[in-house]
Amino acid sequence: MVRATGAQGCRILGLDPGSRRTGYGVLTWEFGEYVHVAHGCIDVSGLGFATRLRRIFEAVQVLIATHAPDEVAIERVFMSRNADSALKLGQARGAALAAVPEGTATFEYAPRAVKLAVVGFGAAEKPQVGNMVGRLLAIDAHLPVDAADALAVALCHAQARRVAQLTRAAGQRR
Repeated sequence: MVRATGAQGCRILGLDPGSRRTGYGVLTWEFGEYVHVAHGCIDVSGLGFATRLRRIFEAVQVLIATHAPDEVAIERVFMSRNADSALKLGQARGAALAAVPEGTATFEYAPRAVKLAVVGFGAAEKPQVGNMVGRLLAIDAHLPVDAADALAVALCHAQARRVAQLTRAAGQRR
């Protein structure tokens, strides 16, 4: 299969970072259509924290080598009441980002923006996100929460990409 890149589309790796489970989702956006490629979770629970970070880094490197994404979309860290949890999440996110090769376009999206793009409601619950991701990508099987969230990040980016292209095209017509 020849992948479309540039104006027609691209392959996107979506990441939902976590210090115990990092979700990933790969989709190809071709001529305005979303095509599911792969999804899953990098489960590092039960390991020491430094080892978890190293494994996240290595696993993201393998995902990039395997799926050759043109762009990477990652969820931003949200501030929680527990500062320790937020710091660990930020470190896991950093490990994932450090695995992205230099020159690969990387985009960040707030959790609320991802939910708004996929469900149409920024405070949507995780089951709603998983249901919509399954419908949009025609996935009949149950999606693990982390993988559904990662695919939602990739979908959010594909939609943002499309809006940017439409905006550029409208500006060129003037």
